[in-house]
Amino acid sequence: MSDEIVYVDTSDVREGALEELKAAMKELVSFVEANEPRLIAYSVYFSDDGTRMTVVHVHPDSASLEYHMEVAGPAFRRFVELVTLSSIHIYGEPSEKLLKQSREKARLLGRGDVVADALHAGFSRFAVR
Repeated sequence: MSDEIVYVDTSDVREGALEELKAAMKELVSFVEANEPRLIAYSVYFSDDGTRMTVVHVHPDSASLEYHMEVAGPAFRRFVELVTLSSIHIYGEPSEKLLKQSREKARLLGRGDVVADALHAGFSRFAVR
């Protein structure tokens, strides 16, 4: 079994905010890449009609995602007027600290629930640096 954490959050894009949101997300991705060397993957997706954004990241363990919430967390305030977060799903074994951080993010950015699902079976072929 693996300690890795897969994090998926989904948000509704506020009307008229798409272009500003896309620019802000590119900046956030650059910041995360430069400041979070343990993070395995960090990707941002938009629906075809631009009304929904999904952010997916893969961490080697819960501590890596906790660190992300601490380091990138202050930047989340920038998104309050751009999105309404609808859900956070965490796949793996998140710590209590991480669940608390995720709930705080959900309250800041929207109305979404935080759902954690434990790994039942599987494997990973990610090459961890």
